[in-house]
Amino acid sequence: MAAPKQDAAQLERVESGALGDSFNDSKENHEHREALDDDPVYTYAEQRKIIHKIDRRLITVAGIIYMNSLMDRSNLPNANIAGMDVDLNLIGMRYNIISLVFFVTYVIFQPPATLLTRKIGPRTFLSSICLAWGIVMVGFSFVNEWWELVPLRLVLGLFEAGYFPGAVYLISTWYSRYDMQKRYAGFYGLGLVASGFSGILAFGLQQLDGRGGLEGWRWIFLVFGLLTVAAGLLGFAFLVDFPDRAQHKKYRGFVNSEEIGFILRRINKDRSDASEEPWNFRKWAASGKDWKIWIFGLQFFCFTTQAYALAYFLPIILRGTLGFGVGESQLLTAPPYAFAGILMIACAWLGDKMHKRGPLIVFLAVLGLIGLCLLRWTTPPGVRYFGIFLLAGSCNSGIPCVMAYQANNIRGQWKRAFASATLVGAGGIGGIAGSTVFRSQDLPHFTLGISFCIGCCILLMLTVLMNTIIFTARNKKADKGELVLEGDPHFRYTL
Repeated sequence: MAAPKQDAAQLERVESGALGDSFNDSKENHEHREALDDDPVYTYAEQRKIIHKIDRRLITVAGIIYMNSLMDRSNLPNANIAGMDVDLNLIGMRYNIISLVFFVTYVIFQPPATLLTRKIGPRTFLSSICLAWGIVMVGFSFVNEWWELVPLRLVLGLFEAGYFPGAVYLISTWYSRYDMQKRYAGFYGLGLVASGFSGILAFGLQQLDGRGGLEGWRWIFLVFGLLTVAAGLLGFAFLVDFPDRAQHKKYRGFVNSEEIGFILRRINKDRSDASEEPWNFRKWAASGKDWKIWIFGLQFFCFTTQAYALAYFLPIILRGTLGFGVGESQLLTAPPYAFAGILMIACAWLGDKMHKRGPLIVFLAVLGLIGLCLLRWTTPPGVRYFGIFLLAGSCNSGIPCVMAYQANNIRGQWKRAFASATLVGAGGIGGIAGSTVFRSQDLPHFTLGISFCIGCCILLMLTVLMNTIIFTARNKKADKGELVLEGDPHFRYTL
């Protein structure tokens, strides 16, 4: 409950940019601000309560929808080893083609879809496309020829294109910079863990083989599609708008206008970009001149290439490389993703607490490098399976880390929209790479794919080193008053 305006000594008013689970700046610096005449003053406990109220509504609902997105695009290998490869005669590169075409429309339509998220509103737009791709996923269960999957995957990519960049953009507008990684990890982690355990669900659905005249792999597509339709309806009911717009709407049971005002004030104190900016295409497109955006995109590409390779080929690797049976291969996909979820949360907590991103990315790249070497150049199945644990933890934990790294080092609503689309677009290109460099003819060792992923890990370390050198030099110049960063004299780059 907000208290009326009082003396700063009586109430701890903390509206720096570091609220959240750690509240580092508030506890260490005890920074206070005078409240505006009409602004309520919130105690430390009340501020924490507001932030977690947003977490429960925004991160949970957005994460549930993304959970279905990841399961829908990654249930292809589970269906494949459940009999789809035989029934649809997926010989040669047919499986790779089906995996690949999704990313054609997924990459192309991300920039306009991100703009539509802002124009139409996230609740309407993001929920609508979720409902649409759920219906498409149901259609997968009724194909009779392998090539019929190609247009369906193209349409699936079209509808899914808007969700991830739109959700990333939406989350970035509600939280300050050092709240980001934990929230991105929570959002992405819901999808990651569910995606890993989708193999167990797929194994159960496979047992319905013959029921209703449908093969087991068709049941996988049908049930996953219906779950996505339900998630879309959930979004219509509970997904929230941008905070600068939500201030003028009634969210009964969520946050009131005074609480949203608090959110906007703390974001403005953190990076001065909470207010809605008038639409300016030239300003949006000019964001592409910032070299940092493309470096962050390259880093995202490096992690997502490995993540998509695992998503599309892990059951196949477990069966064809490590020699497990069909059921074992589906069930054994879950533990590496469970480990990845734990590591992701740990990295997110540490990154937000220490206000660091680059060192964590380097650590995860080294972890991935070790995992790849174990998978390729060792013999015991247990050791190679352990390598999969390290690889899954590395690439999947790195994704929210790069998302926070980028979000911490840019300012402005339209630049944020451009950067979100670019980042996720680079991830889509990573999906293309991940679905092509692991080829069926390279079984059992997948030397080409593993070598490509090793190159990605090395590139991650080099780009972080470059960023650290440049960001450190520019921060020092800004401290001396010789340079203004991102149009704000108080802004400093996060290393």
